[in-house]
Amino acid sequence: MPAAETVADQASLTALQAELAETKDRLLRAVAEQQNIRLQMQRQCEDAVKFAASQLMGDLLDTLDNLRRAIESVPSEASGHDVVNPLLKGVEATESNLLATLARHGVQRIDPLGQAFDPHHHHAIFQRPDATAAEGTVVEVLQPGYMLHGRVLRPAMVGVAVRGSQHGGPPRDDLA
Repeated sequence: MPAAETVADQASLTALQAELAETKDRLLRAVAEQQNIRLQMQRQCEDAVKFAASQLMGDLLDTLDNLRRAIESVPSEASGHDVVNPLLKGVEATESNLLATLARHGVQRIDPLGQAFDPHHHHAIFQRPDATAAEGTVVEVLQPGYMLHGRVLRPAMVGVAVRGSQHGGPPRDDLA
């Protein structure tokens, strides 16, 4: 009988060891999952803080565009005038200050002139036949785009070069 008890004890011990190993594995997996969730929540909190002002930044871009339009609307012959010159300098200083402030908070300008069209960063408004530029190259920037900490805040509005007449067909409008 002692041999039978030893075999039964051995089987019981083996079953308990297997159950312990399974419980230990489940515990380790639960701890790892908890740590992953904690890291994910930490990243989400950091992103929430980093991008919390994205709506405000986007709204300020309209003001920045209007400042640029005001600067560009002054005829070159009027820019040296005693009344216009201080006003123009003030608007330029305001634009520069706003750009610097946005840059301090992670906003970067996208000015893709001469670069390849990228639908993730650019919004094609039109296509233009251009024999001097490679097909798919940005040939005109209607409105610069902006990124906030590497994310597109507003895509650049661009015109893109096509070969059109050299390939025997009219320019396409399907890039956008």
